Amino acid sequence: MAPFAVGLSFLLAGCSETPTEITAKQLQWTDTATVQMQLSAGELSSVELVQYYLDQIAANNHSGHDIRAIIEVNPDALALARELDEERQRGYVRSPLHGLPVVLKANIATRDKMATTAGATVMKDFITEKDAALVTQLRAAGAIILGKANLSEWANFRGEDSISGWSGLGGQTRNPYVLTHNPCGSSAGSGAAVAADFSLLAIGTETDGSIMCPASVNGVVGVKATRGAVSGYGIIPIASAQDIAGPMTRYVFGAAVLLDAMTTVEAKSRYGELLAEATKRSFTGESVVVVRAYDDQFSGVKTMTDNLVRTLKSKGVKVIEVNEWNLPEELYASEFEVLLYEFKRDLNSWLAEFGAPATDMQAVIDYNVANADSELALFGQEYFEQAVSIDLDEAAKSYNEALFTSRRLAEAHLDRYLKEQGASAILMPSYGPAWPTPPQEGAGFSFGTSTAAAVSGYPSITLPLGQEGPLPLGLSVVGLPWSEANLFSLAAMLEAELGGFTPPQFLSTVEADLNLTSATTN
Repeated sequence: MAPFAVGLSFLLAGCSETPTEITAKQLQWTDTATVQMQLSAGELSSVELVQYYLDQIAANNHSGHDIRAIIEVNPDALALARELDEERQRGYVRSPLHGLPVVLKANIATRDKMATTAGATVMKDFITEKDAALVTQLRAAGAIILGKANLSEWANFRGEDSISGWSGLGGQTRNPYVLTHNPCGSSAGSGAAVAADFSLLAIGTETDGSIMCPASVNGVVGVKATRGAVSGYGIIPIASAQDIAGPMTRYVFGAAVLLDAMTTVEAKSRYGELLAEATKRSFTGESVVVVRAYDDQFSGVKTMTDNLVRTLKSKGVKVIEVNEWNLPEELYASEFEVLLYEFKRDLNSWLAEFGAPATDMQAVIDYNVANADSELALFGQEYFEQAVSIDLDEAAKSYNEALFTSRRLAEAHLDRYLKEQGASAILMPSYGPAWPTPPQEGAGFSFGTSTAAAVSGYPSITLPLGQEGPLPLGLSVVGLPWSEANLFSLAAMLEAELGGFTPPQFLSTVEADLNLTSATTN
C-alpha cells in the first residue's frame, strides 16, 4: 500500500503516470462512499484516514480555529486502525463501516481509555467498564472510535439559561461557519466536528432537538430514528421516553451507513432493507406536506422552501403547502413534566449501575455548589434542583398522565398530515440560523421544529439545503414510524438535486444584518 503522501505526490497528483495516492488535500471533507471505494481499492488505509483526522483535531480543536468540538481523542485509535487494515488485507471486511472513524458524544459509555462524562467536571476522568449497546455494535461492525465530542453539559438539561455547546470539561464549542456563533446543542461537538472536518462520521443523542438543531446550524445531516430503533443502554440519560442516539454526517449516504450499524434487530426487521441501499433508489411517495410557516422570518428559509417545492413538483411529487406549525402549549408542558420525572429516575439509575464518581443527582448538585465559581458562573442547575425534589412514587400518576398526553398531542399533530392526508413525509425548516454565542450581542435563537417528532417518536432527518448569509439552514424530513427507508430515499434525492454539505469558511465574524428580521431571543 502506498504511504500517506502530502508532499511530492500531492504535486504530482494530476499526472496519470504516478501511482494513485491519497493526499491530505484529497481527504478534506470527503464522503463515506468515496472512502469506502478507496479502502477497497487499496488506495487508502484506515491508518492514513485516522491520522488525517487526528492531525485536523490537533491543528484546529484547541488551536487554529479553536472549535473545541472534541473533549479527548482515543489513544488507541491508530492501533485499532492498524488491526482493521490487517483484517482487510486478509480479505475480512466486517461491514461497510469497516475501518471508518466515528466520534461519539461524551455522554455515550465506552469501555476503553476514554472518559464518559457528559461534559461535567464532577465526572472528569471517569472510566467505565461497560460499553453502551450501540458502541458494542459499532466495534463489531469495524468502526474506529476516534474520540469523544463536546456537548452542552448534561445534554443541555442542567439549567434554564444554559449556553448551548458549553461544558465544564470541554469549554465552548464554536460554529465552524461563523466562529462567534453558536453550534446549538446538545450534540454541539458532534455536529461541529463533522462540519470542521475532524471526523468522517459522528454520533449525537437527542431528547428534543439535540441532533436536529446542531446538525442544522452546523450544516450537516442528522438523523433521529423511530423510538426504539437504537438501543439507549449506556447513554447518560435525560429521559428514556425520548432519548435516542443518531448519526451526524456530511452526506445522507454516510448517515444511512452509520445508522445501519446501530439499529436494533427489531428495527432491521421493520425496515426490511439496508438504509444505505434505500438512498440509491427512487423516492416512492406520491405526496408530501411542505411547511411554509417560517418563510416570512428569514429570506434564506423562503428561498430554500421555494427551491424545494419547485424540485418536488418537477419530480412529479404532489406538494401540499401549509402555512402554520403551532403545537399546543399543553404538549410542551406535559413533555417537560415527563423529562423532569424521568431525569431523576433514569440518571440516578445510570450513575449507580455504571459506578460513576457522582453517586446520584444530589451529589452532582452538591459538587456544583461547592465549586460554584467555576461550575455555576455562567448559568445555574435549576433542572437538577427541580428533578431531585420529585417524589417518584407520589408523582407517578401525574407523570403517566403527562406521558400519555404529550404523545397523544404530538402524534395527532403529525397524523393529520401523514395519515389523514396520506402524505409520505412532512418537510419543514429544521431550525433558524445560528445565533451569536453570549456574551456576543445580536439576534438570538429564533425557532425550531423538532418537538412533534421527538415526543411522538416518529423518525426525522435533517439535511443542509439552504443558507442565511454564511450560515447554513437545514430541512427536516419527518415520516411515520419505521418509514426511515423512504425518508432516506427522499433525502438523498433532495441532496442530489439541491446540493448538500458546503464546507465552512471559519469566518471570525459576520455582518450584523443577516436579514434576521423576526428572530427573537430565547
